[in-house]
Amino acid sequence: MRSVGTVVRGIRTPIIKDGDNLEDIVVDSLMKAKESEGFEFNDRDVVAVTEAVVGISQGNYASVDDIAKDIKNKFNSDHLGVVFPTPMSRNRFSLLLKGFARGCKKITMLLSYPRDEVGNELFVEEEMDKHNLNPYIDVLSEDKYQELFGDLVHPFTGINYVDFFRELVNKENCEIEFVFGNNANIILDYTKDVIVCNIHDRERTKKKLKNAGANKVLGMDEILTSSIDGSGYNSKYGLLGSNKSTEERIKLFPEHGQELVDNIQKKLKEKTGKTIEVMVYGDGAFKDPVGKIWELADPVVSPAYTSGLEGTPNEIKLKFVSDNKFPDLHGDELKEAIKEEIRKKEANLKGQMITQGTTPRRLTDLIGSLCDLTSGSGDKGTPVVFIQGYFDNLADE
Repeated sequence: MRSVGTVVRGIRTPIIKDGDNLEDIVVDSLMKAKESEGFEFNDRDVVAVTEAVVGISQGNYASVDDIAKDIKNKFNSDHLGVVFPTPMSRNRFSLLLKGFARGCKKITMLLSYPRDEVGNELFVEEEMDKHNLNPYIDVLSEDKYQELFGDLVHPFTGINYVDFFRELVNKENCEIEFVFGNNANIILDYTKDVIVCNIHDRERTKKKLKNAGANKVLGMDEILTSSIDGSGYNSKYGLLGSNKSTEERIKLFPEHGQELVDNIQKKLKEKTGKTIEVMVYGDGAFKDPVGKIWELADPVVSPAYTSGLEGTPNEIKLKFVSDNKFPDLHGDELKEAIKEEIRKKEANLKGQMITQGTTPRRLTDLIGSLCDLTSGSGDKGTPVVFIQGYFDNLADE
């Protein structure tokens, strides 16, 4: 009987640059890892490639000027509302805001409090409680915010985001004012032209603003959906999922990921004879218990994946079966009884008690989170993750 279940390996690759053949790099790196580590490939192994190197290799970049030009083209307004930037981040949002500022003369920014959509703190909740603020109804002016919280900084970054955003916008010869609240319609007291910047709740936010009488409402998923003077773009997600590259350039979320994963799967089939699933992954979908940040600042965990990764797990809960169905069995007898339960389980267990406590999330979200934790976001040098045994269970020998 096998003694090991799922195995996850971070695969080192060369440093990937614009124009590199990522398909060949991924396949070659896996072949080298096979030789050095001595593993064999199997059907339903999973190869995952971080979205960062996909965007880099495909040259999917855009400049601050490109953002500004698209803003001018789509709004033609001197005064823009910027609603619920998510996350409040130097890496994720600063260059986007710079482009917005370069494309108008005044910005009114509505910041949610005490946290943004993915959990980044504007200030700690205890400070809000100390001043008896109700985030559902209380709206803070900029003066009131400065009076109550003006000296507070983010506990992880040490940044005062209000001061940071103000300085960034003012350097673009653009005026900025702030208002703090959690109802998007607040912005309509200042301007009717609005950029919706939250990610996962963006459609609801846009709908609310349009129903409340906004003039022009666009989400960040509607900016840079096509090329500006030869720039990169993302037709589905626009600016969502982008990251800072330089002080004047962003890397966009991958545009041609599906072609990449399908081609890698095909090349691996030719080399190994196995059907290996392939996906592109970005941020994992998990919440940090200390910082309270829900990691997913990309629009999705996986923007592209092969068909074998569609769906959700269909698992029984071993401890539930052991405690409730076989309370008097132990050792090998218990193991064999549970293995038989696994073998005869139905193809769709949704809603049955035997599954309680399992995780009915999408496979791509679960695997993408595993990959994000494996590769990290710093200097590990493993933008490819190789997973074996993910789809195995206790009944597999």
